[in-house]
Amino acid sequence: MESAQAGLSWITILRRREGYRKAYADFDVQKVAAFDDGDVERLMNDPGIIRNKLKVLSSINNAKLFIEVQKEFGSFDKYLYSFMPGGKAINNFSGSTPASTPISDAISKDMKKRGFKFFGTTICYAHMQATGMVNDHLPDCSFK
Repeated sequence: MESAQAGLSWITILRRREGYRKAYADFDVQKVAAFDDGDVERLMNDPGIIRNKLKVLSSINNAKLFIEVQKEFGSFDKYLYSFMPGGKAINNFSGSTPASTPISDAISKDMKKRGFKFFGTTICYAHMQATGMVNDHLPDCSFK
């Protein structure tokens, strides 16, 4: 869903969350990686998702590459944290939180080199925040 959001507002994607879950086999990466031309056609006709052919094709491509990264590193988590030798980052930004960091730049650059699509540094950083790889809550926030 992160990649589907590229260029769109989050609310647009969040309103289609259940449509994506259904269309993408409950986000089962093995199943998505095995999608074929018939599945692409099905997705392109599914009003429950964003029907952008480049994003649909990239989602299947990215699922295949995700599996390759899992095999190479043992898990996708280990791959991502290989860019963060110190583990989870707790940032202390004052004011607004940035849309990317040097770490998200490095990860997205490597993923692009591996062939991933629609996963630039901003999407990468949003993923890092959503999965708890970084804690960017402001100092006065109770979630810090």
